[in-house]
Amino acid sequence: MAGTGVMAHNTYGERMRPDDGRAIPTFICQALRGEPLTVHGDGMQTRSVCYVEDLVRGILGLLDSDHPAPMNIGNPKEMSVRDLAKKIAKLAESPSGLTSTSRPEDDPTVRQPDISLARGVLGWEPHISADEGLRRTIDWFSAQPELVRRLPRLK
Repeated sequence: MAGTGVMAHNTYGERMRPDDGRAIPTFICQALRGEPLTVHGDGMQTRSVCYVEDLVRGILGLLDSDHPAPMNIGNPKEMSVRDLAKKIAKLAESPSGLTSTSRPEDDPTVRQPDISLARGVLGWEPHISADEGLRRTIDWFSAQPELVRRLPRLK
């Protein structure tokens, strides 16, 4: 929330830290290195990912409004973590397959924000598709080989 009143959900984009433990930068670095993408459990848990440009539009919309309470800003379109990993490998044109590790106990099964308030009050919803946002993010990481190399290899 970061004091803005915005509840940001699974935001991604350029300039992410590759070693912060989040799925998207981890998958991208693994794909660019040609390593298997590490999926926790069976990968059927879902995530709803929101490109940073859409998040910023939502934050600015909320700042310009008179709405006095927190609001979810995110993408309500879910996909499984397994499908997210496959999409990243495909977009990165990587031969990488998937590998599984144990799933952390606190890993939620579903992450899908309800953005009906943002739609109603701000007329806001995400516009950047996952394919487009991931492509932009992969391109940025591709131009930063030192970051891609820095991510520790997962066992």
